[in-house]
Amino acid sequence: MTLNDPWKGRPRQPTIAAMDTTTAPLPPAAARKAPLLVAALLACYLVWGSTYLAIRIALVSLPPFFQMGTRFLVAGALLMAWVRWRGGPWPSAAQWRNALVVGGLMLGVGMGLVASAEQHVGSGLIAAFIAVVPMMVCGWGLAFGRRPARLELAGMAVGLAGVLLLVRGAGFSAAPAGIAAITAATLAWSLGSVLSTTRAPLAPGPSGFASEMLCGGAVLMATSLVLREQPAWPVAPQAAAAWLYLVVFGSLIAFSAYLYLLAHASPAVAHQLRAGEPADRAAAGRRRRGRGRERRRVGGLRGDPGRRAADLQRESGLKTP
Repeated sequence: MTLNDPWKGRPRQPTIAAMDTTTAPLPPAAARKAPLLVAALLACYLVWGSTYLAIRIALVSLPPFFQMGTRFLVAGALLMAWVRWRGGPWPSAAQWRNALVVGGLMLGVGMGLVASAEQHVGSGLIAAFIAVVPMMVCGWGLAFGRRPARLELAGMAVGLAGVLLLVRGAGFSAAPAGIAAITAATLAWSLGSVLSTTRAPLAPGPSGFASEMLCGGAVLMATSLVLREQPAWPVAPQAAAAWLYLVVFGSLIAFSAYLYLLAHASPAVAHQLRAGEPADRAAAGRRRRGRGRERRRVGGLRGDPGRRAADLQRESGLKTP
């Protein structure tokens, strides 16, 4: 006797294995974006912390706003020339306006005051202040209607704990003018970061990165002219090398990578990388005389490769206060 298959002729339902999507491949767009996100994260992680020491080295011959202005103007011009050579778009008038707003905040105020504060603030305190930027970003984000995720809040809590460990006790040497400058810099940087992803979007891709550098560099140079800054000619070799490092690695690579993260990840994710900067900055102090207290503080932040900044200073032969 042959039993009839009751499902014969009917479309079969997918099996559990067929319905499992945990191993499904990523969409093509996401698959292409993932390696770029990883590369951008690595670029920021490996380079950014060392740029603060490079700024200090360049201050030997180049005053702060002049140094930052020439750095971003040259980097922006090179990047825009590459974009146009590749047939990329020229930003619209509205995008140039947004670049002026965002670049003026992040670079004109943020980076300009950071470089200025390097003249008055001790080795690790600048990066310690900047490690609080993720919380400022979330604060500005709340003002624009964006609530942080729990994972972002957890990451910020860890970063803040590291900052408190770093600056506990006597802290690092700092003048009131330096504290005021770095506070204003972090506020302006975090606001510009949020505006670039909400109210003042830049041109897409490298064209937007270049336009922000050009506008920010112009604001920095205008400030330098108002302040009547005078570079020390001839420029010291170590200052020239540090400036070139800032143009290539600090601006063309790390800053462009940071802007890419802002455009394709949450601002808090991009800024979590900066929570590791106190270790980079404080590790440089381990190579200096009379900085035994910093050695203990670095111990609490060993999650990051902090020896890069110290190696840069040792090779330059520059002694900083």
